[in-house]
Amino acid sequence: MPAPTISAIISALAQLAAPHDAINPYADGGSTGNAIRRANLQRALELAVQRGPDLLVVGEAPGYNGARRTGVPFTSERILLEGSQYGATQGFAIATNDGRISAEPTATIVYREMAALNLFVVGWNAYPLHPHRPGNDQSNRQPRSAELALGLPLLAQVCTLFAGVPVLAMGKSAGRSLQQLGISHTPLRHPAQGGASQFAQGLREWCAQRGSNTGGVI
Repeated sequence: MPAPTISAIISALAQLAAPHDAINPYADGGSTGNAIRRANLQRALELAVQRGPDLLVVGEAPGYNGARRTGVPFTSERILLEGSQYGATQGFAIATNDGRISAEPTATIVYREMAALNLFVVGWNAYPLHPHRPGNDQSNRQPRSAELALGLPLLAQVCTLFAGVPVLAMGKSAGRSLQQLGISHTPLRHPAQGGASQFAQGLREWCAQRGSNTGGVI
């Protein structure tokens, strides 16, 4: 089987149907913002392939102030504009037009800790669409088992794209999806709901065990 291409992964992502309480922020035929998010994600994956990431971090699902707006897992608009791995000079653009620049707690914590360890990280989500509470698309909910199952083929392709890169699972949903695919990974506590210090500690312990001193930049 040939290795998946970034364009093929994003094309398949754009075709995923969203239930009534989820949004596909990459969907074909949607807003101009969707096209920008697809371009942002393509650029993030291209840069990671060119550079060779230190880690592939798999999370649960996009948050409404994070990848739902930017298209890039584990970023907010603030990180997309200001983070040294991103920025307009690298080809990234804001996809929203509501006059605000988002910040997102999980993205902020992940970026801060990876930067402190000088790691270049590529991210993906076990369920790549944004699940929200019914009637409130400015909220987050946990993805259902069927939704996580829907995300498995794309997750497998992303892991193949970055074959040989260590994989960290951020949260139980991500861990279960990787386990279903038979992909070796290290579990990390999700930083949400008071888990920031445990996430940071787990990441540092992983780096210490690996003797990690990559010299990368995030």
